[in-house]
Amino acid sequence: MTAPNTQQQQQFIAAALSEAADALARLRADDKKIAAVAKGAQLLIDAFGTNNRVFSCGNGGSMCDAMHFAEELSGKWRLNRRALGAMSMSDVSHMSCVANDYGYDAVFSRFLEGNGRAGDVLVAISTSGTSKNILKACEAAKALNMRVLSLTGREGSPIGAMADVDVCTPGGAFADRTQELHIKVIHILIELTERALTPENHQ
Repeated sequence: MTAPNTQQQQQFIAAALSEAADALARLRADDKKIAAVAKGAQLLIDAFGTNNRVFSCGNGGSMCDAMHFAEELSGKWRLNRRALGAMSMSDVSHMSCVANDYGYDAVFSRFLEGNGRAGDVLVAISTSGTSKNILKACEAAKALNMRVLSLTGREGSPIGAMADVDVCTPGGAFADRTQELHIKVIHILIELTERALTPENHQ
């Protein structure tokens, strides 16, 4: 097998960046999706404003996004401010215990059953919008009178339909472009939340 030469590699890089830019441009041009991001941020603002908590979950790369989302709220994004009650459902001991005893589909819903409360928010991340364990988490959240904000990548998905607010990013045929837009949306959600709760950080 012959490895791509330098010129071919540069062409692949340019094509990847162009594809990513096109996906971002489609998101920027969609007023409904922009409005959905604003509505999703309001869910977070309302929850934190009443001392409720936000839980996030995902699988694979979306799990990493869920963790990234939570740590920048409970820790720090750009400037210092009070910690916000955000937690990703990513504890390995919990997940292995529940997966062993109840099956992997229950790893997130079981966590919410023990920790979620009315007024909390679930941020459910799934590029396909069909992940069974994310669906069960949404069901558990609804049963607890929590609000659900979903980040998905396919219009009309079951998870998107269950959410109070669905931000469906137009990433394309594969998950990687969708995930790239998800992390952009996550950073915007954090910024909008901070602008509402700590406006002094954004003067």
